[in-house]
Amino acid sequence: STATKLNYHLIELRRGSVLSINAFDYNCHIDLIKLLKQEGELERLRKARQKMSELFPLTEELWLDWLKDEKRLAEGEQNRESVYELFERAVKDYICPDIWQEYAVYSIGGMGSPGGIDKARAIFERSVTAVGLHMTKGWTVWDAYREQEMLNAQLERIHTLFRRQLAVPLMDMEATYAEYEEWSDRGVAETIINQYKQALQRMEKCRPFEEALLAAEPPKLAEYQAYIDFELKEGDPARIVMIFERTLAENCLVPDMWEKYNNYLDRQLKVKDLVLSTHERAVRNCPWTMGLWRSYLLALERHHVDHQTVSDVFEKALNAGFIQATDYVDIWQAYLDYLRRRVDFTKESSKELEELRSTFSRSLEYMKQDVEERFGESGDPSCIIMQNWARIEALHCKNMQKARELWDHIMTKGNAKFANMWLEYYNLERAYGDAPHCRKALHRAVQCTADYPEHVCEVLLTFERVEGSLEDWDVAVQKTETRLNRVNEQRVAEKEANMARVDDERSEQRRQAKADKKAQKKFQKGGRAAEKRKAEHEDLSQEWKEDCGKIIELNAPPGYKPTPPASKPQRLDDDKPELRNDNSSVFISNLAYALEEPEVKLRTLFETCGPIKQVRPVFSNKGTFKGYGYIQFETSMSVPEALKLDRQDVEGRPMYVSPCVDKTKNPDFKVFKYNMSMEKQKIFISGLPFSYTKEQLEQLCKSHGTVKDVRLVTYRSGKSKGLAYVEFADEAQASQAVLKLDGTDVEDKKIAVAISNPPPRNASDKPGSSRGTSDLVPRQAYGARGRGRTQLSLLPRSLHRGQSAPVGTVENGTASKAAGEPKPLSNSDFAKMLLNK
Repeated sequence: STATKLNYHLIELRRGSVLSINAFDYNCHIDLIKLLKQEGELERLRKARQKMSELFPLTEELWLDWLKDEKRLAEGEQNRESVYELFERAVKDYICPDIWQEYAVYSIGGMGSPGGIDKARAIFERSVTAVGLHMTKGWTVWDAYREQEMLNAQLERIHTLFRRQLAVPLMDMEATYAEYEEWSDRGVAETIINQYKQALQRMEKCRPFEEALLAAEPPKLAEYQAYIDFELKEGDPARIVMIFERTLAENCLVPDMWEKYNNYLDRQLKVKDLVLSTHERAVRNCPWTMGLWRSYLLALERHHVDHQTVSDVFEKALNAGFIQATDYVDIWQAYLDYLRRRVDFTKESSKELEELRSTFSRSLEYMKQDVEERFGESGDPSCIIMQNWARIEALHCKNMQKARELWDHIMTKGNAKFANMWLEYYNLERAYGDAPHCRKALHRAVQCTADYPEHVCEVLLTFERVEGSLEDWDVAVQKTETRLNRVNEQRVAEKEANMARVDDERSEQRRQAKADKKAQKKFQKGGRAAEKRKAEHEDLSQEWKEDCGKIIELNAPPGYKPTPPASKPQRLDDDKPELRNDNSSVFISNLAYALEEPEVKLRTLFETCGPIKQVRPVFSNKGTFKGYGYIQFETSMSVPEALKLDRQDVEGRPMYVSPCVDKTKNPDFKVFKYNMSMEKQKIFISGLPFSYTKEQLEQLCKSHGTVKDVRLVTYRSGKSKGLAYVEFADEAQASQAVLKLDGTDVEDKKIAVAISNPPPRNASDKPGSSRGTSDLVPRQAYGARGRGRTQLSLLPRSLHRGQSAPVGTVENGTASKAAGEPKPLSNSDFAKMLLNK
């Protein structure tokens, strides 16, 4: 209807406006093509398809649809040539058997023109070369090729095609062999049979992979990767290329797969046309991936492509729209490396050198204007591009004045506080400059460095030892001492501020914990009031029954036997020694009291360690869980595996898992052994954010060495104390970590890092040590309510008088006299004293 057409035109106008704003909107192109096809606007449809094909690789369905329309409209030899050109563009996007088959079949219609047979045969040869190895669809092209030769009655060519096809492993190749046996009037040669059997064996090897692909759901990356690994192991380049092409036809937006394919072509085949076309297709499919553009530039240089082509590809890369600022730094660096390799530095001035310098300047301007405005960051905070420019000027151009100007710019961009930046500059001056500029750089470094001032001070003193005069040495010593004293004062102040902040945070945590505990007790008290009243009622009922039973027994006639009370069900006492086996058990503690179904929970947690004999959570008299228990395994071999679960988080609290040891027999046993010596391979970190996790800490430390273990120090509730221990593979890595991490900021908190050196234990805490005499004085024991109102003494008065006598005291059952050894008092002595009184 007219209204519908008007609506279509409005939609078309809207689509056109969107494309004018964002030409890279893929879905908008698709919608516009569908709309124009429905309206029958063939000329505008052709332009829309042309525009989309320039920006994106078209899928197999889009190409076949486009080719179908163009073939229907083609009239005359000139129009047929335009269809041929369209087919040539289509086969370059992806290796698709259906498109090649359509191309080859379409060429048969032109065999009547001059040279048409040779052209069709050439297209068929290209098709079987491109997709003839496709395991599931390659046979269609072979069959079409044979049918074309049958039209020309070329028997020898048909024999040759059968022989070639039977040597290729294809699915359902048995049918092809049966067809050849039936068609051939001279039988099947022995060589063809042998080739067919070898191909059949190869096909059987590939069959599991093909069946896995048929059964899998898109994108089938795991199945294709297994297939690729198999073909790489087999080592047939043609088949490797085919399986990569099949993979990318279904996963064209996976940059990693394009990268793997490009690496194989760059390092193994090194065929120029195939390599460059694949790199071009990769960046067309995944233009946002900087690594693919960088590989493309390297491939162009590797195959000696002209400079203008390389520059054009680089300009396309800049307009591709990378997702992070550092990508632009990397692509600029790749292009600058290419330009540097083109320069002949033996000449004082050349066109290539001027282009290199102008490109360096352009890159810095681009990073400042385009990248910083888009991402809000430079992408190159360490000024890598400018550093490389300075090195090139110093090394190749012998222009230290320009190198120094560049390093001045680097330092003004916030890098003057880093020791490594000053040492880079110092090393450049050391290699290509002179001693005065080296000294000047080190003096500036001592004044400006904020992260490792000790290191630059040491470098300055070492330099003056080797090259300086006495006056230079005195100046260096004065500067370093002044600087280090100021740094130490700042560190002390920061440490005190950190400690004060930590104390405030701990106080706040304790206050919050007390408030939470009070609220929880208030809640539990309200819920237990009804239970308490019910329990009191039951106790009164039980006392009344017992009293009634006593009265009945007192007044019962002779011979009366009371009915025995009903026995309560006895619960299995799992704690009996004869039922326990400590060697195959572990002790679990620090669990939450509110843990629901602790037996089921513990069994689930530990069932992976081995067969469990029993789980014994400990409950109070009121039936509430007490937060600890025992797990007994079938064998003692499961205990080491269970101990590995120590400190695992269980509903917000670290679960403690320790060996089950009888403390009465082993009073000195401790799960955690206090280390009293310096641990040079382990570092101690303090001042960490309380929300910092073990994984974050491991990520922070692994760049400084091999991390063997990370332990966060926590409260029993599982909350972090802001302290941690990190163990490295050796002492050198631990020292490096201390040097790099001490004083750094972690989530707005400055951390302190040092080699683990625990303080010595108190003598009274060591096992077997004797305590002081003050510890022997018995403490006054009070009840649950504290000190009572009436402090009545239950000792006989004679003992009170004995204690007040100046001649001696009674302590622990012994009478101590002023002279002589104390004589112990026996039970009879106590009896005599009481009777006398």
